[in-house]
Amino acid sequence: MSTIRLVLRMVAAKNLYLEQLDVKTAFLHGDLEEDLYMIQPEGFIVQGQENLVCKLRKSLYDLKQGLRQWYKKFDSFMHRIGYKRCEVDHCCYVKSFDNSYIILLLYVDDMLIAGSGIEKINNRKKQLSKQFAMKDLGTEKQILNMRIIRDKANGTLKLS
Repeated sequence: MSTIRLVLRMVAAKNLYLEQLDVKTAFLHGDLEEDLYMIQPEGFIVQGQENLVCKLRKSLYDLKQGLRQWYKKFDSFMHRIGYKRCEVDHCCYVKSFDNSYIILLLYVDDMLIAGSGIEKINNRKKQLSKQFAMKDLGTEKQILNMRIIRDKANGTLKLS
């Protein structure tokens, strides 16, 4: 929570751009590291093979390891594209460019991207959308069920 507040303070103080994304079906992006099997789901039972089970290849909602596997995949992707993970808050990523930077916050499937250049942010959103199913929510509205109220003219930003 303190990282969100810190980044939002920077956004207000430096008049940064702030965009919001939602990762669609985040838990389903994770790759499993161990073999997991489940009974055939209702409606998908193969006649004559009712006693067989299904081997999972991807994570599912409600699996204990679902969130962890999603985060590991996202973290690996962010490192591959040159972002550094904050040591204090592993949900915060930063990348510097020649005369600009981007800060990305990820909390489960909610994402905020702050930066000094909208082009870099839009490029990052495209890159993320190619890798993961995303919904572009545009300019900031909320994070973790808290509304973000911004008054650019007065340089203020509030959470409610």
